[in-house]
Amino acid sequence: MDLPTELVPLTDEQRALLDLCRDFGVREIRPVAREVDEADTVTPWVLWRKAAAAGITDFMLPTAYGGGGATDVFTQCLVQEELGAADAAIGNLLTSNGFFADPVLELGTEAQRERWLRPLTGPNPPMTALAVTEPGVGSDSAAITTRAERTSGGYRLIGQKAWISNGGVAEYYVIFATVDPGRRSKGVTAFLLTKDGLSFGPPMRKMGQRAITNTEIFLDGVFVPEEDRLGDEGRGFHGLMRTFEISRTVLAASATGLARACLDLATSYARDRAQFGKPIIEHQAVAFRLADMAAKIEASRLLTWRAAKRLDAGLPCAAESAMAKLTASETAMFCSWAAVQTLGGWGYSREFLAEKWMRDAKLEEIEEGTSDIQRLIISRFLP
Repeated sequence: MDLPTELVPLTDEQRALLDLCRDFGVREIRPVAREVDEADTVTPWVLWRKAAAAGITDFMLPTAYGGGGATDVFTQCLVQEELGAADAAIGNLLTSNGFFADPVLELGTEAQRERWLRPLTGPNPPMTALAVTEPGVGSDSAAITTRAERTSGGYRLIGQKAWISNGGVAEYYVIFATVDPGRRSKGVTAFLLTKDGLSFGPPMRKMGQRAITNTEIFLDGVFVPEEDRLGDEGRGFHGLMRTFEISRTVLAASATGLARACLDLATSYARDRAQFGKPIIEHQAVAFRLADMAAKIEASRLLTWRAAKRLDAGLPCAAESAMAKLTASETAMFCSWAAVQTLGGWGYSREFLAEKWMRDAKLEEIEEGTSDIQRLIISRFLP
């Protein structure tokens, strides 16, 4: 499916970036997608370094720190959809440093940005992680219980994080804790840490998106100097909400790309496979299913683009990012189901990637707030 660029014309730079990501997806990502999935908890470092050399891991970082300069959310969504169309799990991994960078850019001082972001633009960049979720706290980020206790020269962090993407393999972390649990959101504060001094649980055994390692993090009084506090005390929640609006929108683009891959596979198979004397694409049930896929993908993309454009314009975007995330994630789940259904027994087997994409798609309905949470956010803005 062609992008609707008659609505939002692309610059030469955006087209070049899309061409780069499309080519990288075809040459480097898709051929190893099955291998990476079956390797499970093994981080694909060779692919990471190839992506870094191509400029994909830092394209979203400001040029002031050596990045590619595509700091607008709209361009990030263009890239994320293209990578998602190759393989959403790998695409989300390769751009994960952008999620770490968002709160640093939102809350950090110039010295912090220089120290923590510039290494991400080198020839062999480290991976990074954002740590919010806890065993008993999912989407209610104001209720986090990890404590930041004042001590001489800084803080001691005490608590536990769960389901942290890149946990254990990342070198840099933004960890959200509270200086006062009784103040809920007003106590949430962000801290920058290196891997040193952190303890990790074993990699979690996941249903899908296995390219990304997830672990628990145990904080047993690890010391953080005051200069590594990100923003003022109590400002972490503000930075986190801004980060969520961006990440939900970018993940909506990833889910749209995943859905697009499912449609491409299902359409190709339906044209080549014959049943009852004619290609199955000529059977009404199959044709209508493919039509539903196409319509849902177009709607997801346009909602994602709207949210991205609002973010880039500095407009409120909580409802719009939630709409994009909700629609795109459920579209990805529908389209992966529809691809498996169209391929029949072959879709259920590992001969094709449809079953993998179905497993990957489920996470899109859960991460960065479940679909129920997105609906709750949207309901708060109803007239």
